[in-house]
Amino acid sequence: MAKRNWKKAQPNSLRHAQELCLEHALAKHNRSVDNIADLMGIPNKWNLYKWLESGRMPAILIRPFEAACGIDFMTQYLAASCHKLMIDIPTGRKACPQKLNDVQGSFAEAMNHLICFYNHNGEADETLSALSRVMSDIAWHRENVKKSASPELALFNDGGDQ
Repeated sequence: MAKRNWKKAQPNSLRHAQELCLEHALAKHNRSVDNIADLMGIPNKWNLYKWLESGRMPAILIRPFEAACGIDFMTQYLAASCHKLMIDIPTGRKACPQKLNDVQGSFAEAMNHLICFYNHNGEADETLSALSRVMSDIAWHRENVKKSASPELALFNDGGDQ
């Protein structure tokens, strides 16, 4: 089984976002639902199971859930459902050539999905996911260039990450 590329994963519903968070927690951090409940500080793990089953997690617990899972798919879905584009805050440092090649690749992939969609050969969800990814990548680089005049301190970071 091929490893999932978590950077390319895009949730298409709030329940799907929860499932992706749980899959990421298990794949990257070897955390079960019980471990996630402990990290969230929930005294009764069955409450978390109930919220996951119904898809009705209290809003105040979304950030602790994502922190315990190590990824923010629920926040991404909530932003996208409000027609907002969410990007990571850039550091204002030079990007490496590999990152620029990744942007070029995601742009080509998005265009391929768009062409297939308009030729009635592509799925809307896949096309939306690819377009959101490339818009986010471009927006990150736009903000990075904007911040380049006053880069932030690199206390714990090499810089150039996205």
